[in-house]
Amino acid sequence: MTKAASSTAIASVDPEGPSAAQRIDAKIAGLDDWRGTTLARVRHIIQQADPGVVETVKWRGVPVWEHDGILCTGEIYARAVKMTFAKGAALADPAGLFNASLTGNTRRAIDLHEGDTINATALKALIRAAVALNVAATAAKTPSARKRAATTTPADTRAAAPTSRSRTPRR
Repeated sequence: MTKAASSTAIASVDPEGPSAAQRIDAKIAGLDDWRGTTLARVRHIIQQADPGVVETVKWRGVPVWEHDGILCTGEIYARAVKMTFAKGAALADPAGLFNASLTGNTRRAIDLHEGDTINATALKALIRAAVALNVAATAAKTPSARKRAATTTPADTRAAAPTSRSRTPRR
């Protein structure tokens, strides 16, 4: 079985140990069945969809892919490789890839089982949508975005005008 090598643009580095990409490589290599092949394939698709993705490892060794926040995780179970999208409930899924965690308000997941075929085109579109959602959320948090959103009208200006009364400080 061949394992995919990491080609992430950026990976978090622990000065006292292997990088996140190396840890994910080791996790894939340690899975000597269909789950390793599936995780490697998912990883490759994610990297193709977003060359700027950042790989991290969290929660006791779970691979996590991030771009301005968490995009998705790659959890390994006995009978499934689960891709959990952090903001999956906010994503359109026209191909119907989401098949797990469908009742939550935030997350959605894709359970991949032995023998499943991965729709790479649809998965790339889902990854790109997750990236766009995270980038938009990050942009909305920046001061310049808030300033643009808070345009003043003449009524706003009049209400904010200083008064001639002096205010006594509260104690």
